[in-house]
Amino acid sequence: MTPDTLEALGAKHGPVVIAALHLPDLSVRRELSMGFLEDYALRNAAVFAEAGVPALMLQDQTRQVGPASPATVAVTAALGRLIRREFPAMALGIIVQAHDAVAPLAIAHAAGASFVRLKVFVGAAMTAEGPRNGLAVEARSYRHELRRDDVAILADVFDRTSRPLLDVPPAEAVLMAEKLGADGLILTGGSFADSLDRVRAARAAGARRPVLIGGSVTEANLAEALAVAEGAVVSTSLMRPGASPEDVLQWDADRTRRFMDAVRALPPRRAA
Repeated sequence: MTPDTLEALGAKHGPVVIAALHLPDLSVRRELSMGFLEDYALRNAAVFAEAGVPALMLQDQTRQVGPASPATVAVTAALGRLIRREFPAMALGIIVQAHDAVAPLAIAHAAGASFVRLKVFVGAAMTAEGPRNGLAVEARSYRHELRRDDVAILADVFDRTSRPLLDVPPAEAVLMAEKLGADGLILTGGSFADSLDRVRAARAAGARRPVLIGGSVTEANLAEALAVAEGAVVSTSLMRPGASPEDVLQWDADRTRRFMDAVRALPPRRAA
């Protein structure tokens, strides 16, 4: 069964807005207790929920060589389940820093999440942490093994944090991602203008899945972004100015509320 992607992303009405809630990097912050992490997750998730953000993506940032560790899976699943229970109206997604097709889906299954994001889905890419091969086949097979074909897979295509190792135009890679099972696409260029160009090129090439812009979307350029894409992943532009890494509260309630007010004020998007 193919998931209804837009519904899985909380977009029953209006555009898709996914707020990314980044967890502390536990590879260098192992002193943090589960109590602190629970407070961190709930207080920041509340900022998004109270502003009316339709979907939250819980992002583990624990850097690991190889697949996610059992501790990463356990901690992220526990926090995801807690967020899901406390804020049931928000759709929940999962992403892990480790290059892993299985862990995000296993966490989503346990936490009751409705989507996952995979950074290298097709082809091969060189990242700051080394080379990565596409996760599409393994992810799709494991999702089916879990009998959770209702969990949508959002696939990044040539994300700006990596360099493709195959000489394939981005628009062609988008079509490969669709063919290999992506339910939605995340396109992020080196600049905001580049992101818009990538979305337009993907549509011109025949992409049919929902397309989201993965970075650099702000209140100021929101209308331009949602004129070409179905939605956006946002985080940095909503954070508290001057917040210390030690602070529990990282996202700003006023900024987030203004952003969502701007989303709701946009005219209905015309069908492509």
